[in-house]
Amino acid sequence: MNSVYIGLGSNLSKPQKQLNNALQSLSALPSSQLIQCSHFYISQPMGPKDQPDYVNAVALIETKLQPLDLLKCTQEIELLQGRERKENRWGPRTLDLDILLYGNQQITLPNLVIPHYGLKKREFVLYPLFEIAQELTLPCGEKLSKLVDLCPKNGLRAIELK
Repeated sequence: MNSVYIGLGSNLSKPQKQLNNALQSLSALPSSQLIQCSHFYISQPMGPKDQPDYVNAVALIETKLQPLDLLKCTQEIELLQGRERKENRWGPRTLDLDILLYGNQQITLPNLVIPHYGLKKREFVLYPLFEIAQELTLPCGEKLSKLVDLCPKNGLRAIELK
């Protein structure tokens, strides 16, 4: 089994519900098990500011799926939840699932880069990841705790569960 961290994000069509549905789908993946998920966080959009704030989280799964097979599964989950891939890379979306880390592997393919290229700079990835993996060291040797220390929160806040 491989330990895989997946970033979840949504800012359309009831984002918290989108993330909960995505977690259910991740837990149903073949040869996989959902181990843990961070709290949900509210973050400002990276792209155009005329869109709603995002809800983000990071999940840990254990899987026997190979990276490209897992990518295919996550993209299918996105499509089932109404994801439309548009030219505007940073636009609003119902669901975004990003494979952040796949074990200790470094993968560079045309349609998949692991560790995820934005991992080290995005507060909405670093803080939820740190919540569930405080001792994590990235494949490049950098400690996650050091990256979190250097990353401003930019208004990121955990959602209070009621």
